[in-house]
Parts: sequence; structure tokens; C-alpha cells
Amino acid sequence: MFTVNKKSVVALLLALTLLSGCSLPGLSGPAEKTVTIGTLGTAESAIMGNMVRLMVDHYTDLQTEMITNMGSSTVQHQAMMADEVDITATRYTGTDLVGALGMKPVKDPEKAMKIVKREFEQQFNQTWFDSYGFANSYAFTVTSKLAEKENLKTVSDLKSIASELRLGVDSAWIRRPAVGYDSFIKTYGFEFGRVFPMNIGLVYKAVESGEMDVVLAYTTDGRLEAFDLVTLEDNKHLFPPYDSSPVVRNEVLKKHPELRDIIKKLAGEISTKKMREMNYQANVKMKEPRIVAEEFLEKNNYFE
Repeated sequence: MFTVNKKSVVALLLALTLLSGCSLPGLSGPAEKTVTIGTLGTAESAIMGNMVRLMVDHYTDLQTEMITNMGSSTVQHQAMMADEVDITATRYTGTDLVGALGMKPVKDPEKAMKIVKREFEQQFNQTWFDSYGFANSYAFTVTSKLAEKENLKTVSDLKSIASELRLGVDSAWIRRPAVGYDSFIKTYGFEFGRVFPMNIGLVYKAVESGEMDVVLAYTTDGRLEAFDLVTLEDNKHLFPPYDSSPVVRNEVLKKHPELRDIIKKLAGEISTKKMREMNYQANVKMKEPRIVAEEFLEKNNYFE
């Protein structure tokens, strides 16, 4: 039987720690000056997460760490509450009103933004920043050819021809409370000739190829650009707003107050059309989200 020298064990652990670049619990290290940014598993979230990271890198001497492919807004929220993530790069008003806050959908964008700002501050001790400028919402979508032929600009413009049209939609949307197909009929006062449930990822090609006449798409999806599709204005406000913002834990803002002004620089700077173009670069042209974000910031001089 042999004995272990505790001092030797500690020395070995410290040596391994230095070699691995990690820090042991209770020891001060790089983590004190590290800001952790969480993103969803979408190109959009990855682009915006990298944009926030690059802004922090540009303006401070803080270290940044990305936690990517977080499964949902619920996972993001839980990670923030557990202090595992400091910043979530893309949060959406309509999603978190119902999800994190458990409230009813709000149709007015300004009211929705006001509520999430107030409630995240009061309930979670987190700051919900102003929107980047884009909203990723549902949108009834047609080809530019059909839009031009029938002079389609709003969803209501479909009413006179709807009985002849095939609608392709996300399977989960049809029975969704408050915003699903039944609510659509009540809000707009008409039905489509035939409705085809399908995977949301298939709707773009379906309408572009003529298999569908109208589909329910996402307003910032890059495939709208790729297939020359037109989104129609939700003129009767069926869908709640999904304006996108970063959210930061207040403890982190207190520790690194310079982050507040840095993140504010991105507010209102990215339109829905611009986000769609950046998603197109990532999803269709297969450009790395980090490169897309970097090119955008360099073009805008990091909003100096």
C-alpha cells in the first residue's frame, strides 16, 4: 500500500490545468474576463451571435466564447437562468412572450417589446435590448410571377382567387391556437381551395416549382431570395410580432458595463431584408456565418 502526497496532487492538477488552458473551480482565471454567447441552431442565430462576439472583440479586451446549436428558446432561457450563458444573441418577442413569460400573444410590435423588456427585467434580472431591426415571422408567400399577375401585395388580396389556390404550410401551424388555420379563416374571412401540411423546409421549393400556389414561409429565410419569392403583408395582423433582440444577464452588465453601449450599436441596424440576404449567403451560398457577420461589420466600420 502507498500514500499520496496531497501537495503533489495539487501541483499535478495545476500543471494539467495550465496545459489544457482551463481553470479549476475556485481558482481565478480567464473565466473572469470571458463573456459567453449562446445561439440557436439556425444560420440567423449563428450570424447574429458572431456579430455580437466580433463587436465585443473589437471594442474590449474581454474574451468571448460561443455556445452554439442550442435547441430552442426554452433551452436558451434555462441556460441564462442557470448563469451558463451571459448573452443570448437572438430572442424573439412573440416566442418569449408565450414561452418564457407564459403570456398571451400580443399583436402590436411596440407593446410586445415593452412587455418583454419590463418582464425580463423584473422576473429574470435580464436586459432585453432594442430590436436589431428585423423580425422573423410567418408570411404567406407566392412567386413574383403570381404576385405581378394578380397584383398581390397583402394577404387580403388573395381573397378573390383563394378557392383556386393550393396552400402549403408547416404541419404544426394548422391547429396552432390563436394563429392557426381556424384563426386565419376568422381573421381574413376566406379559405384556400386545398391545404397541404408539409415540413417547413420544403415549402420554398414547392411554391417555386409550381407544386403549391401559396406557402407559409419565414420572413428572413434566405430561400426567399434564392427562389425570387414575394411575402405578402399580414394586413389584418394574424401573427404576433417576432422582432429579434439580444438578451443579457444584468449581473454581466454590472461586471462589464461597457457591453451595454456596444450592444446598443446594433439596434435598428439590420432590416428584415438585410437579414434575409445574410441568411441567403449562409444557407444557399454556404458561407460561414462568422464570415457573413464579419463582412457586414467591416462594411459598416463596426458602427464606429
